[in-house]
Amino acid sequence: MNLQDIIFLLVVLILLYKRNYKYFIYLGLLSLLISVPLFSFWVFFTAQRLTYYAAAFFLFATILFISKKR
Repeated sequence: MNLQDIIFLLVVLILLYKRNYKYFIYLGLLSLLISVPLFSFWVFFTAQRLTYYAAAFFLFATILFISKKR
């Protein structure tokens, strides 16, 4: 497990505690924006991980959004 994975898990746990889906959306978009320059600089491992993190953030945002609407 890399340092970036540990930081991701800590951020997810903190955001799950706050239970605000907007933060997940913002971090997902930020992850995608950061990954674009990394792909252009051929830093594929980190950029690919950031796209995975963005997908996970969007998934958590969707789950929280649906759970708040019920």
